[in-house]
Amino acid sequence: MNTPETMTAVENRLVQLNPHVSVDCVIFGFDEGDLKVLLIERNLDELDHQSRLYSLPGNLVDDNEDLDTSAMRILKELTSIENLFLEQFYAFGDPNRVKNSTDAQWLNAVRDVPTARVITVAYYSLVKIGDYQTAPSSFARKTWWCPVSETPDLAFDHNKILNAALRSLKNKLRIEPIGFELLPKKFTLGQLQKVYETILGTVLDKRNFRRKILNKGFLKPLQEKQKGVPHKRARLFEFDQETYDSLKSGQLNFEF
Repeated sequence: MNTPETMTAVENRLVQLNPHVSVDCVIFGFDEGDLKVLLIERNLDELDHQSRLYSLPGNLVDDNEDLDTSAMRILKELTSIENLFLEQFYAFGDPNRVKNSTDAQWLNAVRDVPTARVITVAYYSLVKIGDYQTAPSSFARKTWWCPVSETPDLAFDHNKILNAALRSLKNKLRIEPIGFELLPKKFTLGQLQKVYETILGTVLDKRNFRRKILNKGFLKPLQEKQKGVPHKRARLFEFDQETYDSLKSGQLNFEF
């Protein structure tokens, strides 16, 4: 029998996990013209079958941490991503979040109180996929940048959480220029338009989009063009954060 003196640091911390509160992280990236979400494949080797169980990165919070710190810790533990800006957007408390037998089996294998009702606080973030190297650990067997349009059936209510994150992202995109967070530092207007079209789920008029975005005054044209493309090389731009900060007064909108 373990005593407090003989327990490892990991075991000691696990005892402090709150069985009723968790965080789940929706990490969006943009690659090859597709909006993608970071998923983990949960390790089911301890069960009596080899089912695949995909989910958002998430786990129980530590009673000694605030929610933001828990979210960052959990994301690092499961995917090796750290120092990421996360924005809290919603809480999910349906008493029937465990939706099938696979969910229940997994909880029975890894949770001390598998039947405890868990309320989860959800976060989302936008990243440049090329800036992060993911590596699964803990109960994550695999990490996967999955196109949002091809998202499989996820564990628990994670499809619902993902859809809510998408709605939040669309609303935010209409009032702040957050689309730049998904692009390289230098980008073309065509790439920027593709981000907006993909997230908003609509086709935008090219001339109208370019006129409106350029008129906002916070895009800096560069004396550079694309390289290594099979078509006419387009001019590159940068987002000018300083100019945007000087302009922002609650009167900017991003409806196209």
